[in-house]
Amino acid sequence: MLTLQAFVIGLLQGVTEFLPISSSAHLIVFPRVVGWTDPFLNSAAFDVMLHAGTLLALLLFFWAELWRLLLAWLGSIGDRRIGADPERRLSWFLLVTIIPGAVLGVVGEKYFDTYFREHLMLIAVFIVLGAAALWLAEGMAARRREPGRELGRMRLSDAVVMGGAQALALFPGISRSGITIAGGLSVGLRREAAARFSFLMSVPIIAGAVLVKSRELAGGGLAGSDVLPLLAGMAGAALAGVLSIKFLLDYLRRHTTMPFIVERLIVAAVVVVLVLSR
Repeated sequence: MLTLQAFVIGLLQGVTEFLPISSSAHLIVFPRVVGWTDPFLNSAAFDVMLHAGTLLALLLFFWAELWRLLLAWLGSIGDRRIGADPERRLSWFLLVTIIPGAVLGVVGEKYFDTYFREHLMLIAVFIVLGAAALWLAEGMAARRREPGRELGRMRLSDAVVMGGAQALALFPGISRSGITIAGGLSVGLRREAAARFSFLMSVPIIAGAVLVKSRELAGGGLAGSDVLPLLAGMAGAALAGVLSIKFLLDYLRRHTTMPFIVERLIVAAVVVVLVLSR
């Protein structure tokens, strides 16, 4: 039963990590709604494997693009020149986006891992704030006369804005993909371009989180009975993650993020009901 629960939670992680609806909020609320109380589902080891699954999804989906960006970055170092090469510029922009989240994560780690997750009403507030950010960004995009820009026309200031937005995703309920897509829309990127850059910039930040948390767990050991649920959670996150990435990139070529804004408001209402019904 635990392995099945872990797989379902993994699927939920893979879907909500990449759709702009907040993975942390859903993973906190869903087990409480369905009555899954096994401590394993809230363990640090399981959290690491879920994020490892979403990282695997990113690497599987974007492997060719990531390889080109890595070669472009190495080439810029070797030549000591970025120039007008869009892939060289994009590779450095991705590095810029890491800085705000890394700094805020180090400074407020204990609060993000404990305090905010224990206060559901605050999570409901963050869910609504994330929805408001998307709504405002969609309004800005709708009022813009010219079409949004593609990644090849991205500027350093765009990367700074999206990197700062990514740092805000440390607050449970904000949604990393949601707030970074909102940031991309606000600076004039097309929806699909904003989502693609959002996914690419999540690779180093998720990889860093997996590495740090794995090192913290090293030496603690695992019970033999935990291995299968851990692998099930990781597999579920990877499978759902790949499908979610493909879906969202295709969807945003033709549609707005309005359905996700509505979904966020519904989830926030559910959280409020949970708190008030205690």
